[in-house]
Amino acid sequence: MDKKTITVFTPAYNRADTMKRNYQALCRQTLKDFVWLIIDDGSTDNTKEIVAEWMQENNGFEIRYIYKKNGGLHTGYNAAIANADTELMMCVDSDDYLPDDAIERIINFWRENGSDKYAGIVGLDYGLQGYVIGDPLPDQKSVNLIDLLIGKYPIHNGDRKNIVRTDLYKAVAPMKSFPGEKNFNPHYMHLQISEKYDFLVLNENLCYVEYQPEGMSASILKQYRNSPRSFAEIRKLYLSFRQASLKFKVRQYIHYWSSCMLAGSWCGLKNFNPLLLIFSFPVGVLLSFYIRVKTSKHKS
Repeated sequence: MDKKTITVFTPAYNRADTMKRNYQALCRQTLKDFVWLIIDDGSTDNTKEIVAEWMQENNGFEIRYIYKKNGGLHTGYNAAIANADTELMMCVDSDDYLPDDAIERIINFWRENGSDKYAGIVGLDYGLQGYVIGDPLPDQKSVNLIDLLIGKYPIHNGDRKNIVRTDLYKAVAPMKSFPGEKNFNPHYMHLQISEKYDFLVLNENLCYVEYQPEGMSASILKQYRNSPRSFAEIRKLYLSFRQASLKFKVRQYIHYWSSCMLAGSWCGLKNFNPLLLIFSFPVGVLLSFYIRVKTSKHKS
């Protein structure tokens, strides 16, 4: 079997019901130049059995299945990256699915424009009703994800679909894990990669997205409460971006202090601005108190 160009990986935890839509969309792809890698994050439903059935069907593409102990989305990324052997990778969550020609458009675009100068491609996510989530990307050949994060462009940030060179993923993976914490956003790795590389812009719908109430996109205060060291680690990365505005950095210092308070310890920030650190401390303490109050009945 010829080596494929892209790995579509799907971290899944008890999503056998929603993964069917993902699978059917992959079966409809106009180009089957991909591997579907399913990372089962300790599911207790019938995910394994359903995937085994799909692997026996004549669907035109290879399905790989890996079962691991439940550890959260970032550990699913770690497992996928460790086991991928294609040129590119993209995550399609268990409750999302691709437009029928997404793989063909992605690969054609990369073959025409890609090189080792770029980290990959960034495109758009759409809601199931056919609207772009957030604003389109800047009308230019490439963009840096850090610039998007810090607000360099006059657009509303939304969900993006990142297609990443596998070798660059492997260079920054695995993400560290903190005991008992499962909400470490894998976008951390995309930003690490963006410290050296830009992403090609493909202002097209590359994925249909449906948010689940229990997903990472919901209950952000609960995530702050349950994974404070993980969020402190993200704030430390944000604070290392020299091109960020003062307003952006003050906000990150506040969140950093809040995470430290929730973790019950100093979270190892280095090369900090003493004035901003002191100025943000009382607000960060208030934010941590607010998070504790708002999540006191839902901590798990």
